[in-house]
Amino acid sequence: MFGKVRAWSRRHEKLAGVLRVAPLATLCAILAIPYAAVPPPTAAGPYLGVAGYLALSAALLLPLLWRERAVASFAAIALISFGQWLVGVNPLPANLAVLVALWAVAYRCSFRWSLAAGLVTELGVFLALARWDTPTLGMFTTASIFTVTVWLTGLYASTRRRYLEGLEERAERAERERDQQARMAAAAERARIARELHDVVAHNVSVMVVQADGAGYALDSDPEQAREAIRAISKTGRAALAEMRRLVGVLREGEQASTDYTPQPGLGQLEDLVRGSAVPTRLQVGGAPVELPEGQQLAVYRIVQEALTNALKHGGPGVQALVEIDYSGPELVVRVTDDGRGAAAPRSVGGHGLIGMRERVGMYGGAVSAEPLRGGGFEVLARLPMVKAA
Repeated sequence: MFGKVRAWSRRHEKLAGVLRVAPLATLCAILAIPYAAVPPPTAAGPYLGVAGYLALSAALLLPLLWRERAVASFAAIALISFGQWLVGVNPLPANLAVLVALWAVAYRCSFRWSLAAGLVTELGVFLALARWDTPTLGMFTTASIFTVTVWLTGLYASTRRRYLEGLEERAERAERERDQQARMAAAAERARIARELHDVVAHNVSVMVVQADGAGYALDSDPEQAREAIRAISKTGRAALAEMRRLVGVLREGEQASTDYTPQPGLGQLEDLVRGSAVPTRLQVGGAPVELPEGQQLAVYRIVQEALTNALKHGGPGVQALVEIDYSGPELVVRVTDDGRGAAAPRSVGGHGLIGMRERVGMYGGAVSAEPLRGGGFEVLARLPMVKAA
């Protein structure tokens, strides 16, 4: 039950603060009725009247609503009470707000602040007894015991709160570490399985190559043996494809099984990518296009796609982009530039776009760079050795 109350208080902090002050405020309002009567002739100090009583009570109670600023709340109530003592106004029920504020300081603040607040409260008790009564050691001791009890209660509640927060933090840390260890164990197991499947696929491909060479030699001299070799190639290829699908399924963490066998995009789809981009983009191709392996074409496509996405996210309004593909040199050069904010763009946190580009280019022995241009804009430049498609 107490846990539900604490959770509700955290969700409705302002309303919870009002409810904490409500009992003392209700008590002050009820006692305003007898205060409205004519004060006894023996009453010491000036008589405020009902309006003054309510105004002073409100001034003493309102700082209690500053729940997150316990020191400021205590200081305000203590200063108002000291001013009340200087003027000679008799103590009011609302002066109990000093003890409530003392508890809040002991609960929320460091020990130094709580000790200072306790000493200030003790001084206030002594001044009040000296002004409005004939102080005795017993009276001061009784009032001090009550004050110290409130102070110690706040310190105990603070210690308890920090202890529970420490337990929660350790529990969360243990849960995170457990999940991380589980992910690491799963990743290690997937890597082991992937290595085993890789060996199987590599063996099957080797068998296909040997069978293909044998079929080529026997094609003229022994057609039947060539047909047997071709059937073996077909059977081995299907097995290798099945194992490859298992390998890809193992490496796809957290992805649902997919039966989409649509071919991956390549250089032939670059024009469609540029035309459908949310950023106005032009495509320029230099040199004679070369037939590249599908994996390398996919790498180029993803680099351009990621660069255009970054231009849209960080380039700012009105940004335009230019995609250049150059086949004329010994390397395939992919350059994507935009005229956006460049270095003035806010840095993104947690992005993995550049890392993905480097991984894709690194598979083919290339290099990629991404940096802002002088005078504005951004450039992504990738160089990949051109590997002829088999």
